[in-house]
Amino acid sequence: MNHPAASPSYRVAELASLVGGVVIGNTDAPITGINRIDSAQSGEATFLSTDKYSKFLALTKAACVITTAELAGSAPIGLTLIIVPDAYRAFVQVMQRFYPPFIMSRGMRHATAVIEEGAQVDDSASIGPGCVINEGCIVGPNVQLVANVVLYRNVSVDADTIIHANVSVGQGTHIGKRCIIHAGAVIGADGFGFLENSDGSFEKIPQVGIVIIGDDVEVGANTTIDRAAVGATIISSGVKLDNLIHIAHGVSIGQDTAIAAQAGVSGSTALGKRNRIAGQVGLIGHIQTADDVIVEAQSGVSKSITLPGHYFGSPAKEHRTALRMEAALRRLPDLLHEFRELQKIVAELTESK
Repeated sequence: MNHPAASPSYRVAELASLVGGVVIGNTDAPITGINRIDSAQSGEATFLSTDKYSKFLALTKAACVITTAELAGSAPIGLTLIIVPDAYRAFVQVMQRFYPPFIMSRGMRHATAVIEEGAQVDDSASIGPGCVINEGCIVGPNVQLVANVVLYRNVSVDADTIIHANVSVGQGTHIGKRCIIHAGAVIGADGFGFLENSDGSFEKIPQVGIVIIGDDVEVGANTTIDRAAVGATIISSGVKLDNLIHIAHGVSIGQDTAIAAQAGVSGSTALGKRNRIAGQVGLIGHIQTADDVIVEAQSGVSKSITLPGHYFGSPAKEHRTALRMEAALRRLPDLLHEFRELQKIVAELTESK
């Protein structure tokens, strides 16, 4: 099990070829690492994608800056540049070259791993220390289970998926191709389902559904995705979930939706495609959102959102409406003062009659 170290050196011309850029300056300068523009040192490449950081062009010690033609004008003479249409995207390509994805030894089986009889594990899959693969599981080609991963019965993990340390995957869960599940995630635990008795005590409702995760999904560290009471909790292909998110039982999340940290989606809610849910957003249960919805941070969604657009507030409202309401609230103290002054004037006029 290893993580490849950064490559010792690339020439600027090689990086320019990688990102489809044009070099201004020294094409042969060696690049041995990457860094932020305000921290980069000799031999490192960096990027500038917004005018907000243009002041650092004159200060950076970087050997090379990836930027756009529009921002290159403020660069000092002698600074080597790679000119591209999208500097940040190009820098990500360079990052990927210096730091390839995590790779375990192909086909390894650690001595402490437990693979029960009846589990099917592809010969190319890598199973790290402390992993437990229960009866009926199917582990596909090039899957990597890093360490202490537990697959309950009848879990299937499709090709090229990486599951990092200390992840628990509940019975019947299906995880698609090329997914990344980060450390500590819990997928397929029981949903929060209880009947309240007349005396205030609770009776557990069996949670007998499953979780289905599509292809190219990323699940952040310590995120939890509950199994459905019946049927399935569905995370569609391309979904990206940050750390510390809770997805409740029976939720459906549409393709290419992204959810930031500490958000919570209550039971049986259905999110549309390409939603963007910011940090600490809460959505109540049994509602739906349309495709292409953006909900801003710390908003509370208490009813279905039927139209695409930006939403903000608690309860969440269309963005411009929410901003107008916020502006009106800020004026309330002055308006109240004016109202009381008018009351005094009216009272004085009334008394003088």
